[in-house]
Amino acid sequence: MLNSADRIQTTHAGSLPRTPELIAANEAREFEADGFTFARPAEFERLESEAVADLVARQKAIGITVPGDGEYGKAMSSAVDYGAWWSYSFQRVSGLSLEGGNIFTTPPVRSTPGNVQLTSFTDRRDRGLFADAYADGVESGSIATPFPSTTGPISYVGHAAIANDIANLRNGLEASALGEGFITSIAPGSAARVLNEHYATEEEHIWAWADALREEYKAITDAGLILQIDDPSIAENWDQINPEPSIEDYRAFTRIRVEALNYALRGLPEEQIRFHLCWGSWHGPHTTDIDLSHIVDLMLEINAGAYSFEAANARHEHEWKLWEDVALPEGKLILPGVIGHATNVVEHPELVAQRIERFAGAVGRENVIASTDCGLGGRIHPQIAVAKLEALAAGAELATQRLWR
Repeated sequence: MLNSADRIQTTHAGSLPRTPELIAANEAREFEADGFTFARPAEFERLESEAVADLVARQKAIGITVPGDGEYGKAMSSAVDYGAWWSYSFQRVSGLSLEGGNIFTTPPVRSTPGNVQLTSFTDRRDRGLFADAYADGVESGSIATPFPSTTGPISYVGHAAIANDIANLRNGLEASALGEGFITSIAPGSAARVLNEHYATEEEHIWAWADALREEYKAITDAGLILQIDDPSIAENWDQINPEPSIEDYRAFTRIRVEALNYALRGLPEEQIRFHLCWGSWHGPHTTDIDLSHIVDLMLEINAGAYSFEAANARHEHEWKLWEDVALPEGKLILPGVIGHATNVVEHPELVAQRIERFAGAVGRENVIASTDCGLGGRIHPQIAVAKLEALAAGAELATQRLWR
């Protein structure tokens, strides 16, 4: 994994705006009889391959030194899409169906430590506090794929899909003469937030997902690419528990998810793994987010070489000061978000540089890669997303000039 030994490296959190052609192709997809998987005709795969190669080239031209595939292999609708980073996994495992409940209306958990239980995605405490604002459309969007339930044994069947993702990114990197790129993959704890109608306990359900998703993780690292684990559940679950639990009970609830992820990552090269944490990324007040201080040590227990987290939005920017006291393990990197996804305002490069320099001062310049808070695709207009990536690159260049002068 690249570090910032001689300059501030730049990357992003995964999702980037799709081309109009890809969006149209996604909207035209035909679902199979199960209602949530769909065919990928050869013409769609050709379009996707060309789009990824073009995207990698555009990232390089902007100044992104560690590009990704934009999550183009994951289905997305034309509007804000809550679920593409997650729902892609439904087409890559067996054991799911649309029978029974739905995660947006039904608690997806049977039993957990300390009696901590998730409620539905529409029963967030933040939504309760700001019900009028949410009713007015403070957050709106669509779901690319219906959310199923687990009704049978979970196993991985996405080998062809992940091979396609890998080939597209590798081809793009080679065409642009770049040596490093990343592909995102969901964590077991986040994937398992569908209704469990098969396993005796929620812990068994999560570990079944861990066994399945390990095959995707291994395929990415075996291909020499960087694996980014997307796991908003570590922070986001806090807002979906009513009533609010104690910090101790929530940490016990979360530790199961950390242990399952480490089990899935066992033996894989940490230097090819980065972990992404966020607070759900929806456009809302976020007053019920858990503080990073309560979970940062749990995040650092995850067997990864780098840790990505939100640090640019107004609810969490102040938490940079934690890193003056938190000991970053030797050889590990942080990928703080220095560009936000929740506002159309494009950050000034000077502000971006200042944010980078704060983290460099806390953990060492070589240990900081400048990133975005979360994915930009579907959250902001494509023109604004490009401008934000340009501001990221320009801010990293300013920080580099000052940190290495």
